[in-house]
Amino acid sequence: MTNKELKMILDKHTKWINGEEGGERANLTKVDLKGVNLRGADLCEANLCEVNLQGAYLYEVNLIGTNLKEANLYQTILAEASLQGASLYRANLKEAHLYGVNLQGADLQGANLYRACLQGANLYGVNLQE
Repeated sequence: MTNKELKMILDKHTKWINGEEGGERANLTKVDLKGVNLRGADLCEANLCEVNLQGAYLYEVNLIGTNLKEANLYQTILAEASLQGASLYRANLKEAHLYGVNLQGADLQGANLYRACLQGANLYGVNLQE
């Protein structure tokens, strides 16, 4: 996916969030976004199922209610991101940087958190089964 295509999807998603004409919920299922910089992006309630965000920079990103089921977030920087109520079922968060992340009520069932940094993270009500 090109940067131009991604920007168009993000712009339409912003319109969707704001209830504006021409808006469309972002669907990045199975898209390869390895190493992308999405600092400060608003992807709340987007569909990022099985997306590849390995090594991506997601500092202060809004991912509230986002579907990240089976996403690859290996070595991704998610510092200060909002992931309340997000689905991270079976997501790969190995060596991810989650400093100060709000994961309240998120589903991390079966997620790989090996060597992930969770310092200062809000884990209230998180499903950590398996």
